[in-house]
Amino acid sequence: MNLSILIPLLNEEESLQELYSWIIKVMQSNNYSYEIIFVDDGSTDNSWNIIESFSNENPNVKGIRFMKNFGKSQALHAGFAKASGDVIITMDADLQDSPDEIPGLYEMITAQKFDLVSGWKKKRYDSVVAKNLPSKLFNWAARKTSGVELNDFNCGLKAYKNTVVKNIEVSGEMHRYIPVLAKNAGFNKIGEKVVIHQARKYGETKFGMDRFVNGFLDLITIWFLSRFGKRPMHLFGLLGSIMFMIGFLLALYLGIDKLFIHKTSRLITERPHFYLSITSMIIGTQLFLAGFLGEIILRTKSNEARYKVSREVNF
Repeated sequence: MNLSILIPLLNEEESLQELYSWIIKVMQSNNYSYEIIFVDDGSTDNSWNIIESFSNENPNVKGIRFMKNFGKSQALHAGFAKASGDVIITMDADLQDSPDEIPGLYEMITAQKFDLVSGWKKKRYDSVVAKNLPSKLFNWAARKTSGVELNDFNCGLKAYKNTVVKNIEVSGEMHRYIPVLAKNAGFNKIGEKVVIHQARKYGETKFGMDRFVNGFLDLITIWFLSRFGKRPMHLFGLLGSIMFMIGFLLALYLGIDKLFIHKTSRLITERPHFYLSITSMIIGTQLFLAGFLGEIILRTKSNEARYKVSREVNF
């Protein structure tokens, strides 16, 4: 199969028919073998019924429905697990991503041998204050922190080799950082393509300003995980050892001073340095144990489902 088109959605009943017809037109004009996977992230409108009607008339359309809203990352994770195409294209269901971009993205994966290609909405139709400026700041911070030179981490229109999506785990709110996850997994050929951004035609955006706050917090998380996620002892063990040694040396100095230098001076427990040394050794021990426990957890953890599916069609 050439293509898997993966579309996570939440309450997008107005746009689904137009999006579906547009994708089918692109698939037929390029003679692709394909599947379209809609992941309904707990919609409360008529979205799932529409998806079922698509699957009834077209066996290439498949659907996954969550029992409730779990988030875009979990929707993508579920879709990646089911996708069987050589190339996986992800796009949003609100018609702001153009299906006409699919052939170009597909060619960059198959002909130019990229592992992952991210869309870049160079010209946007969103609010400048509410989205454009925060997005630019966020993308700058993501580039500097991750080392992945992309201009638009937030763009939902992306293309992947099948091997990429099968070797990464998208959890929490990490869908913004899939290119970083791919790089950390060893897929280094990451490209970017300028894509058309269209104004939202139906409904309202499901994301508010809080997504940028969450995005920066997730950025810190993924930076930490990429540096120390596989070796927590290297961070916590090092910091713990340093803190413990500082406290131990200070306690040793106090002991030598009391026993051999100022024998008649006040009690050690009356000196503030004593409590600094004790506190430092306690904190150092706790940090060391945190790293040790982190190593144990890494070696014993098991992957558990982060979402619950209530229904599927055509799988």
